[in-house]
Amino acid sequence: MGYEHVLVVGAGQMGGGIAQVVAASGRRVSLHDAAPGAVERGLAAIEKSLKRLDADVADVTSRITPVDELVPADLMIEAVVEDAAVKEEIFRRADDVLPSDATLASNTSSIPITSLAAVTSRPQQVIGMHFFNPVPVLKLVEVIRGLETSDETARAITELAVDLGKTPAEARDLPGFVSNRILMPFINEAAYALLEGVAQPEAIDTIAKLGFAHPMGPLALADLIGLDTCVAIMEVLQHGLGNPKYAPCPLLRQYVQAGRLGRKSGRGFYDYAS
Repeated sequence: MGYEHVLVVGAGQMGGGIAQVVAASGRRVSLHDAAPGAVERGLAAIEKSLKRLDADVADVTSRITPVDELVPADLMIEAVVEDAAVKEEIFRRADDVLPSDATLASNTSSIPITSLAAVTSRPQQVIGMHFFNPVPVLKLVEVIRGLETSDETARAITELAVDLGKTPAEARDLPGFVSNRILMPFINEAAYALLEGVAQPEAIDTIAKLGFAHPMGPLALADLIGLDTCVAIMEVLQHGLGNPKYAPCPLLRQYVQAGRLGRKSGRGFYDYAS
């Protein structure tokens, strides 16, 4: 079993879920988040998730250790906000702290892996490992090789994904990769349908669920992902591909400006306050 000690950076929805599945596989996890109280909230969410899955809470959480700083590990999985500058700074620091033979992975959903690798001295050991929310439930891991990612690194991360109970699928290092190249324009168009009065949110989501056999409608899914994250990804697609069709819907931008970020803020396309 490779990567016995994994440093997870970011304790939000994605980072906490990643820490959970890695610890559940028998590996040791160091969980770091610079935001005050974030690790504590992440651990509480992990405990709730494990209880829902009827898993051994004490056994899994005993392998997760909160850390105040980045620490040496066999593998780092970064899962912080979808901001290139923030991620690059973490990769610079990780390059200094982690052993020279360690792998540096990002859970980014759209930012080029090659640009993250470029700020390190080990671009051949940098890779994308894009999990899906909720991480303990969804099986897919999108594996993205940067320009210089080695075959050895890609093989090791693919094997790790399988060992975590996931199904890996490789994508090229282009903006949005495969998943968000398809998903985000879908969500964006649903937001335009609402903006233009084509239908109300419930009707839009019902049509998508029943008409396309999707488990969740695009607006409810956007609320789960976070509307700020959706806007950030659309901007990466727009700038990276140079096509105005990927510009975020004005309604998405307006909701983000109003603090309506989805489930995490209590309100997005739907109200979650009650």
